[in-house]
Amino acid sequence: MNKNLTKKLAPGHATCAGCGIPAIVRTVLGATDEPVIVSNATGCLEVTTTIYPNTSWKVPYIHSAFGNAAATAAGIDAAQKALLKNKTLRQAQGKKPAKIVAFGGDGGTYDIGLQALSGALERGHDFLYVCYDNEGYMNTGCQRSGATPYGANTETQPAGTQSFGKDKQRKDLMEIVKAHGIKYLAQANVAYLDDLKRKAKKALETPGPSFLLVLQPCTSLWRFPTSDYVKVGKLATETNFWPLYEIEDGKYTINYTPSNKKPIEEFLKTQGRFKHLFTSRNKNIILQIQQQIDENWEKLQKKVSGI
Repeated sequence: MNKNLTKKLAPGHATCAGCGIPAIVRTVLGATDEPVIVSNATGCLEVTTTIYPNTSWKVPYIHSAFGNAAATAAGIDAAQKALLKNKTLRQAQGKKPAKIVAFGGDGGTYDIGLQALSGALERGHDFLYVCYDNEGYMNTGCQRSGATPYGANTETQPAGTQSFGKDKQRKDLMEIVKAHGIKYLAQANVAYLDDLKRKAKKALETPGPSFLLVLQPCTSLWRFPTSDYVKVGKLATETNFWPLYEIEDGKYTINYTPSNKKPIEEFLKTQGRFKHLFTSRNKNIILQIQQQIDENWEKLQKKVSGI
């Protein structure tokens, strides 16, 4: 393993085989050579990298509760600004504060931590918030979250004779974050690490709050072979289920347009959580999903054009 990639997060953690979260963390933290302080919400990343008495973190690290990683990051930012007046910090860091990165899963971001995130963004704290989105509450039993897509089978909204799975659309978190008027936010995918690194570098260099929403295919809930997370992640973008784009000073830019867009079935059929949709009684749900994806892509294109 490249030693440069293990400077801030060491190997030997307990993430599942085929999990892309470590690649997300190493890519984001590797996008800067400056000192970094991490605030990490309770979730998959936290429980697999801080198993007492060990830790995989090689940077200053604070474990936050499920809902307050952004509030913790805000506190670190306020403390650093206060300590910059102190001679010790000025001498140690040459008057430059450390970069602050908060990590949270979709449960701790879309749902439980949304209030703390909103407050930190509205106050303009200088930090990067990274949501690794695996579309459900994974480390507590694969329950549905506000990020779980329409039609998915989960433990708390299972598919069966009375239900086709989740019957609500996922939250549009990018638009929720954009509404706070921050300078930079982007949607990325662990299957496209070069794109993620470029966006992380830009986010870390942006003054004030910035935000990255990163798709993280999960072998546990999504139910696909552990070797296929990159394949599944790429299909999410090649079907426009998960477009790659960024919003800088309110301007939208699409970073990847599939040259040969694939139908949503190509993405859905890779995963056990959508297996029930391929029965005759649920075929219409796939049509609804495709229609929603097409409409969302058209809306995104219009935003890029300023329409």
